[in-house]
Order: sequence, then C-alpha cells, then structure tokens
Amino acid sequence: MSSTPHILVVNGTKVRRPVFILGAPHSGVEPLARAMKRSPGFHLTTGRHGVLRVTYAFARQPAIASERGKGAARVLRDACAEAWLVSARACAECPDECRDMAGLTSPGEPAGPCVDPGRIARFADASPDLIYSADVLLDAFPDAQLVQVIRDGRDAVADMLADERCLAWFKPGLANLDTVFPNPFLGVEDHTERSRWPAAATAVKCALRWRGSVRLSARLRLQVPAEQLLTVRYEDLVAAPRRVAADLSEYLDAAIPRTVLSGLVPAGTRDDGGVGAWRERLTPRQLAQVEKVAGTELRRLGYRLGSDR
Repeated sequence: MSSTPHILVVNGTKVRRPVFILGAPHSGVEPLARAMKRSPGFHLTTGRHGVLRVTYAFARQPAIASERGKGAARVLRDACAEAWLVSARACAECPDECRDMAGLTSPGEPAGPCVDPGRIARFADASPDLIYSADVLLDAFPDAQLVQVIRDGRDAVADMLADERCLAWFKPGLANLDTVFPNPFLGVEDHTERSRWPAAATAVKCALRWRGSVRLSARLRLQVPAEQLLTVRYEDLVAAPRRVAADLSEYLDAAIPRTVLSGLVPAGTRDDGGVGAWRERLTPRQLAQVEKVAGTELRRLGYRLGSDR
C-alpha cells in the first residue's frame, strides 16, 4: 500500500515539482540558477542558512541521513519550506548572493521580496553542494526535478583554488576523515588516498572533490528516471545558451526565456573562469596532478587530456 504524498504549502502555493540545481563546486550552477530566478513564476533560493546547515550535515556525515530515514527528509523539507517563505523577516535573512541573482544589488537598502508571492508557481533551490543530499531531496520531494551541471574538472579546480570558502573545507579543523571514511564530500574513497591526503597538494584535494561529485552525478543518472533529471554542460551554457534555455523549458514544462541565459556566461572569456581557462590558470604541475586524479572521469565525460593529443 503506497503512502500518502506529503502536501507542502508555502505562501499559499502548493509545492509541486520543485527544482534543485546540482553540481560539483564551481561547475556552473550559479548562471543556471540566476536564469531560473529571473524566469516568470519561479522562486529560487540559494545559500539560505537553514538549508546549508542541513545539507552540509548530511554531506559531511552521510550516516546522519541514513540513520534518520524519513526524519532526514522531513528536516530537509522543512528547511526548504522556510527558505522559500516570502516575508519581511525571511527576506532579511536572504544572503547577498541570492539577492544578487535577482538583480537586487543596492547596498544599504532594506531587504525586500525578490518575487511577488502571488505570482509564484514553482519553487527551486541551488544551494552549494546539494549533490550530496540528492537522495534525501528525492525522499523529501518525490516529484522533484533535478538539473545537474557538468563542467571540465580542470576549469572547476582552477576556480576552486581561488575560492577561500571552498578551500576552507580542507583545513584540519574541518576535514573529518578521522570520523568519516570513505568520505564522499572530500572525495576520498580508498586507504591509499586516505593516507596521502594530509600531505596532498591543494590541487589534488580539489580534484578529489570534483571527481567524487561527478561520480555521484553518474550514479544519480542511473537511479533517477529521465523525466526527473536533466544534465547540462557548462560549455553548452557558454556556446549555445538559447538551446540550453529551450531544453530546460521543455524539461521543466515551464517558460525559461531564451534570452535570459544569453550574456550570463560570456563566450570566450577567461578572466571570469570561461571555458578552457585552466590552460592559463593551472601550472603544469597542477594540471598533471588533476589529470592523474580525475583523468578517468574527464575522459568519460568527453574531455581530452594532454596525453590524448
């Protein structure tokens, strides 16, 4: 006998087919989230404290989610519902990056709503590292639609190396390999990697995180029905944003304006982490380290290595 679906209502709107955007760090989730946030009918949030607190707890200690069972789904569902709430108090807690996605960048002004509650038809979230909570998300929202973004791991690592918040997870006080092993969040899967990790170069640690995340993405593709998972390549966001917007609109059965992605990821740029930026941003040693750690996954995803040329 099937269980009765959970009914969640936020600001008077029933939550149906919420959208979650997933990807490895610096894989291109942000431009896709920005486009969706600016599309009619969508209320997308990112980086809300309640969601981050729950998802990072599950990401860094997966046993918490597995031991809690349905309780984990309830906790995550409640966190998302709180994040999606539109009110003076809720909007005041919205992080700068979320407001920036909506085009609300005036400093010093009171935090007002980024969306009219009466016009919300769909809810979405693109908080960092949701990929590690994908199973719990689907338990919490069985009708959820997932969008995962894949990017050349060398470009992702180049951006990770310049992101202090991303590198902070490698600090001794935060790296939890002594209590969680294997460690999906850090991408450490075997005892050889575990023994080498403390002395490993930062580029190696970043490559492990990217590799672990894309392996999760690959497993997700095998487990989730096609109508609930769309994979988008970052490189396509750059080269063919209108086609990506059309594919996204068809998948979500919702209007994502074809112009909304154009210009969000300027083609041919290198200063902002464009396609192929790793050629200038990674040293030869770093490149060799990344390709050694993640070469199999890079090839599987269609990215050519230096040794392939």
